[in-house]
Amino acid sequence: MIPSNEKKADDVRDLFGRLASRYDVMNRLMTGGQDVRWRKAVIRRAQLTSGAYLLDLGAGTGDLGREALRQVPDSLPVAADFTLEMMRVGQGRAALRWTAADALQLPFPDEAFESTVSGFLMRNVSDVQQALSEQFRVLKPGGRIVILDTTRPKKNLFWPFIWLHLHLAIPFLGWLIARDRAAYRYLTESTENFLRAEELGARLAMVGFQKIEFRRLMFGTIAIHWAEK
Repeated sequence: MIPSNEKKADDVRDLFGRLASRYDVMNRLMTGGQDVRWRKAVIRRAQLTSGAYLLDLGAGTGDLGREALRQVPDSLPVAADFTLEMMRVGQGRAALRWTAADALQLPFPDEAFESTVSGFLMRNVSDVQQALSEQFRVLKPGGRIVILDTTRPKKNLFWPFIWLHLHLAIPFLGWLIARDRAAYRYLTESTENFLRAEELGARLAMVGFQKIEFRRLMFGTIAIHWAEK
């Protein structure tokens, strides 16, 4: 049991610090390479234009920021994370603007970005509502938020296979590749305890976002949400 928001933040920072050098490889393996396609879809949903500022929040090694530059070469992505080791890995891969940032207290002025995007961030924050409020604050009017994250799947014919993947395959890969089975057990638990896609959509509406939509992926275990300020 995590006793406080501050303790959770410290635990998450420590976890991803340990995984930084192998994080991208693990993502490819856990998703069968589908996460690359999902990130392309996230940037398309952001509807970037020439010269637009994009905030890649919880950037990790900067996958979304790099995809933004591939799709719109003269866009201006800013990669923000609070895990130093992840940023160190990412800084050697693309000429992104990097900054240390806490998703609950962003160091940016109001209405600074045309888009904010995140990949597998929201289930790890200690206060989802505050993280959404901060992104709403830094978006310009008409700006778009796009969220890629896990979601609790509905029980269906695929549920036994989903359970096996979450509880056996992912922890085993965590041990085999990263030698950190406990860390990937946390990822399984955070997936199962995170909001359903409909619930995250409702949280977006509570903050003030409009035109909220989402799409489920990977047998209902992943969702992309998008909305406008």
